Amino acid sequence: MDRTQLADFLRRSRERLAPADVGLPLGARRRTPGLRREEVAHLAGMSTDYYTRLEQARGPRPSRQILAAVARALRLSDDERDHLFLLAGEEPPRDRRASGHVRPGLLLILDRLDDTPAQVVSDVGDVLAQNPMAAALVGDASARHADQRNVVLRYFTDPRAREIVPPEDRAELARAHVANLRAVLAARPDDAHAARLVSGLRAESPEFAQLWEAHEAAVRRRDTKRFVHPVVGLLELDCEVLLSGEHDQRLIVYTARPRSESQTRLQLLRVIGLQDFSSASPGDRPPAPETAQPPH
Repeated sequence: MDRTQLADFLRRSRERLAPADVGLPLGARRRTPGLRREEVAHLAGMSTDYYTRLEQARGPRPSRQILAAVARALRLSDDERDHLFLLAGEEPPRDRRASGHVRPGLLLILDRLDDTPAQVVSDVGDVLAQNPMAAALVGDASARHADQRNVVLRYFTDPRAREIVPPEDRAELARAHVANLRAVLAARPDDAHAARLVSGLRAESPEFAQLWEAHEAAVRRRDTKRFVHPVVGLLELDCEVLLSGEHDQRLIVYTARPRSESQTRLQLLRVIGLQDFSSASPGDRPPAPETAQPPH
């Protein structure tokens, strides 16, 4: 691990970013260029003290999870992310699809969407990034353990994941999840991450196993979905999907039709945000956030 070069790379990467580049307000007058250290730490989900020590070349060797979080916070490209890993003495992720590194172009758009829910999801259902509106609508994925951030896995193994879906819509959504996974695995039969996900679901969920045997394969690129929010109630939202160049990541934007009841409720959701969502009943409330800590 080259602490000096790692610190220099982190500082230069931070200074090249403006608050608007990551969806933050400009705020008070800034004496130095770029983002503040505490802003990067917040975006990466770690303490300011820990990130500061990394930038001052006096921190411990960061874990792969922390490196991935920092790369995402600094909006690094794939090549820059690999360089970051090498400076920290780690092998870069070999499987880019399973690495969880969000394409900078998708993050750039996500950062500018502050009035409607939007999130970046991998083609097998891993939630990679959310804006605050999406976290308020469907729960904060970053508050869950990494292996519980897959929407398909949670839908078939965690009853709480279905509480935001009207009962009459649940069977059709289950079929859509399975059909999408089958289409992805058919296109990439050597994808170990997708294969492990399917294998685990077939073993753990009889419902998934039965639907898998139906051999339906379809990727949903546009849809209308209904959500039951514990505070604002039922929302009917159009889902627009923007694909990455490799088609393995999707930016999903949820919009309400103009002058509809759902638009009014979406505006209310923007006002109450995560604060009121966290005060809902325990079954609706996401787990408390996990803060990245330096490895022991």
